[in-house]
This record gives sequence, C-alpha cells and structure tokens, in this order.
Amino acid sequence: MKPIQANIKHLRSLKGFSQERFADELGWTRSMIGSYEEGRSEPPIDRLVELSNYFNIPIDILVKNDLRLAKDTSFISVGNKRVLFPITVNEQNEDLIEIIPAQASAGYLSGYDDPEYIEQLQKIKLPFLPTGTHRAFPIKGDSMLPVKDGAFVVAKFVEDFKSVKNGRTYIVLTKNDGLVYKRIYNQIDKNNTLLLSSDNKAYQAYEIPIENVFELWEFTCCINTQEYKEDELKLSSILSMFNELKVELEAFKLKVNV
Repeated sequence: MKPIQANIKHLRSLKGFSQERFADELGWTRSMIGSYEEGRSEPPIDRLVELSNYFNIPIDILVKNDLRLAKDTSFISVGNKRVLFPITVNEQNEDLIEIIPAQASAGYLSGYDDPEYIEQLQKIKLPFLPTGTHRAFPIKGDSMLPVKDGAFVVAKFVEDFKSVKNGRTYIVLTKNDGLVYKRIYNQIDKNNTLLLSSDNKAYQAYEIPIENVFELWEFTCCINTQEYKEDELKLSSILSMFNELKVELEAFKLKVNV
C-alpha cells in the first residue's frame, strides 16, 4: 500500500468524516474518495494540491510519509505550514527525544522541517520530561555562562510565539543566525520583535523581527558534558549576586527619581 492511500483514509478518519461527507468537503465524488483509499487509482497533482490546502500539510509529507501512527497533535505549525513531528517511541512505548549533534547543528536550518532529516537523528529517553515535543540542542560559546560550551539544552517546542515568557531562556532558530540559545523578552505586541539577551554581559542584546524566527524551544533542562571547576562555581555565584544587585539598584534609582 502506498502512503497516499493510507494517508487519505487516516486523515479522513481523524476528522470523523464518512467518505460521502469528506467528498462534499473537498468538492469531489464519494467514488473518487473510495478509489484513492483502496488504491484503484492515484490522485493527480491538482487533487494533491487540494488535499494539501485542506489539511495545511505539505504535499511531500502526504505522499512520502505514513501518517497512520500520527494523531492530529503530531502536526505543528512551522511558519505558514503544518509539518509532521514524528514522536518516536521505544519498545516500552516511552517517548524518545531527538538530539541535534554539534557537528550537524549548522545543517539544522535547512533540515528543521524535513521529516527525513529529523528521523535520522539519534534519540534518547529522558523519563522526567514534561509532556510536549522535546529536542536536545548543542550549546556553543560562552554567551550563556554558566551553561558551558559543549553542553546540551533539552527544550520544549513552542507553537505560539506570543506565549514567550519574558526573561526565560529559549533555543531560537533564526533565518540569519541558525540556532542560538538566549534569554528572551517578548516585544511582539510592541514592535513585532523578540529581544535576545546573553547572560554573559560581554555580549550585547539584540532584536530580531518575528518573521525571521522559524522555531522556538523553551528550556526544560541542561546536560553538561564538562565538569565545573571549583572557581567557576564561585565565579558564577558572584556574577549572579552582582546581576541581582544591579536590578535592585536600578529599581532604587527609579524610586528616587519619582
């Protein structure tokens, strides 16, 4: 059985439609639906376009991927289209998460919405994660100290960019910079941008237009691949104290100037 046959029937079932009702929705005939689902004929390109538009799913996913194990929640919006996020499970039916290797992170920008690219990624099980679609992303550089170069941030996919929580950290996939890990401040309602800030204040904060953001992943946990040295932990505590003091001083200035 070709994927398109099973997919038409499966997607119709997800809607709870009979063949007759589905045909009415698409402006087709019931016999046409039956013929496609039973494999007696294949939908031509104009019918595939209509299916793609109706379900808001790219044509290549409809014809190349078996969607029978997918639920409606397995499809998420990326940009202006919905793509399949296959949820992989092990023999115990436990969810697995994909790992973006450091050496492959540069290619994520071109493969993030390609199911074949995602399916080839290595996977691990982290049973303590909350519900949702998670991935593990490699961290490069020192802009988010004390998260060290070589660590992995496990993060949960964010469908609605407007739900970004000010001051929380996110993995951001951007048009120009690829993958970055930053503390974010939501300015969508104000000027349709996000403000990206580094915890290492040697790096300047910057704004990016929301149309240049392809994906957002909210921090869930961090996996360090290097042990912290004693002096690094002390330095981290001191930096944290000074950052908190700076906030308190700024608040005090505001009160004095009122």
